[in-house]
Amino acid sequence: MKSLEELKAIRDKVKHSVNVREEDGDAIRVVVGMATCGIAAGARPVLNAFTEEVAKRELQNVSITQTGCIGICQYEPVVEIFTPDGQKTTYVKMTAEKVARVVADHIVNGNVVTEYTIGANTK
Repeated sequence: MKSLEELKAIRDKVKHSVNVREEDGDAIRVVVGMATCGIAAGARPVLNAFTEEVAKRELQNVSITQTGCIGICQYEPVVEIFTPDGQKTTYVKMTAEKVARVVADHIVNGNVVTEYTIGANTK
């Protein structure tokens, strides 16, 4: 970088790419609870497994983010998946081993893995 113009061009490029990701209504959002309770329960390997599985499958319509406390600590690690149609699915007691099935069944094929959801785990 040799000039202020180059720096501005880099800034504009990054701002545009961030805006494109935020405005992409067709993206599926995977949100992993990474508060202290989630991390203690094993959320970090879950987050890493989602990142690796999505990259391995070269899925372009999926964003993976982390958040703080979701509020249901007894069910950690918690993962919420938001689909473009506005639906939210909450997966609880997630493990890195469960991630491949969630990605394959839910994210790729649109079929919720019901036995991993909060509804199946509160009975």
